[in-house]
This record gives sequence, C-alpha cells and structure tokens, in this order.
Amino acid sequence: MNFHKIVKIITGILGLLGIVFLFLVILPGDEEIKAAASNGDFSRVTPLINLAQAILGIAVVSTLIFSLMGLFSDKAKLKKALFSVVGLLVVLGVAYATSEGVETPMKDGEMLSTMGSRLVGTGIRMFYFLAIIAIGSMLLASVKKLIK
Repeated sequence: MNFHKIVKIITGILGLLGIVFLFLVILPGDEEIKAAASNGDFSRVTPLINLAQAILGIAVVSTLIFSLMGLFSDKAKLKKALFSVVGLLVVLGVAYATSEGVETPMKDGEMLSTMGSRLVGTGIRMFYFLAIIAIGSMLLASVKKLIK
C-alpha cells in the first residue's frame, strides 16, 4: 500500500469515529448532558474532545514534519528561514529590552506580577514593531515599483 491509501484509510476511520462520538453527544439531549456535567460527569463529551485533540495533534505534527522536510531539502530555503527566525528573535529582544514591568492590580482583585506586566508590554511592542516593519516594507516595495 502506498502512503496516500494509508492516509485515506486513517482519515476515514477518524471521520467515522467522529460521527459515532457526535451521535453519542446528540442522542441524550441537552438537558441530560447539562445535568450530568453539573454533577461532574463528562463521559458523553470526553471521547469527542479527545478525538478532536488527537486530530489537532496529528495535524500539527504532520505540518511541522513536512515543513521541516521541505526546508532541509533546499539549502536556500533553509538559509532564508533561519534569517527570518533570527530577525524575529532580534525584534523580540528589542521589544523585551524596551518593556518595563510594573506590578498592577487587576479587576478580579488579583495582582499582575512585574514579569507578567513586562511580557504583556513585550507582546504589545512586538506587535507595533512588526506592524511598522510590514508597512515600511510595503511602502518601500511600492516606491521601488514606481521608480522603475
């Protein structure tokens, strides 16, 4: 058997399992599931959630594997990807270095730690830096195109 047939068989089995688990959730009705959930019994929905998590895991792992296989097969693509990752890490470092952390009270009465506040600031600054870089690169490309 080739790889394509194996993938089709696995996909079919996962699809059938999903249909069976869906009917196990739908057949009892909303009220029975809500009553069981209020008592801590999630046995009706757990198989469907576990199947969804397994499918998500399979999708993420296969995407990573095939992406890395594509990168390692071509040295030029690998070099470009490494430059992009290093550039992203430099932007992250600059955003982290320019962020400050201040202990902050939250609405629910808890306190946001200094490190948590600094990480939030880092995320916001990184968003702004990347937005400025993207807009700048689009403007530069437009100007180059107009000049030519």
